[in-house]
Amino acid sequence: MTQPMIAPTSRIITSVPETSREAQTMELSTLARRALSESQHFYRHEAYDPQFAYELFRRALVERDESAWSYLFDQYAPLVEHWVRRSGAFAISGESSEFFVSAAFTRFWKAIPAQRFASFPNLASLLNYLRRCATCVVIDTARAQSCADIIPDEYVNWNDQRLGHADEEATERVSREEFWKLVDGMLQNETERIVVRSSFILGMKPAEIFARHSGCFASIEEVYTLKRALLARMRKSPELRGLY
Repeated sequence: MTQPMIAPTSRIITSVPETSREAQTMELSTLARRALSESQHFYRHEAYDPQFAYELFRRALVERDESAWSYLFDQYAPLVEHWVRRSGAFAISGESSEFFVSAAFTRFWKAIPAQRFASFPNLASLLNYLRRCATCVVIDTARAQSCADIIPDEYVNWNDQRLGHADEEATERVSREEFWKLVDGMLQNETERIVVRSSFILGMKPAEIFARHSGCFASIEEVYTLKRALLARMRKSPELRGLY
C-alpha cells in the first residue's frame, strides 16, 4: 500500500493552488505520478506544488473519471485509514479499517457532485472534507452498534487530531473490551448494569427493559430516570472523554 501521507494539520490547510494548463493537459497516469511525487515533497517539508493533486481530484469529481478516481483512492487510502484509526469510536465500531476507508470515499464521492466542486478552492479544503467523511462514517457505525448515546458529537475533535502512522497508532487504540470494562467500572450495582447492558448492548427500550426486569424497577419511568442519570455520569467521565 502507498506510504501514508501524514503531516501536522497546520501544513494541510495553507496553500491555495491554481490549476495550470500543464496540469489540465497532462496525461492521467503522469498526473497521478506527479501528484504523488509532490505529496512526498510536502511530507518531507520540502517545496511542493499542490496543483497536480488538486487536478486529480477535479478529474475524479467533476469529470467523474473512474480511472482518476482509482488513482485518487490508491494515493489517499492510507491517509484515510489513518484518520479512521485515530477516531475514538473505531475501537468499539466492530468493523475493519478497510470497511471504513471504502465507506469514507463513497460518502465523499456522493457529497461532492460536479456542481459543488467549486466550493472547494484548494487541496486543503478537499482533504479536510475527506477527513470529516472518514470520521463521520466511524461515528455513525459506532452509534449503530448501540453506543449512540455514550458518544456525543461534542467529544469528537474535528480540527485538532494528532497525526501519526496508522500502523503505529493501531496498537494504542482502546479495544471494545476495554471500553466496556471502563463503563462497567462506573456502575454501582446490578440494576445499573441491567439498564446499560439492555440499552446499549441489546438495544432495548425502557418499556422492554421494564417488562423483562419488572422485579428490579417500580415503573417504566424509573428505567427512563436511571438511564438518563447513567448517561450523564458517563458523559462527565474524564476517562471516557480521554478516548476521543
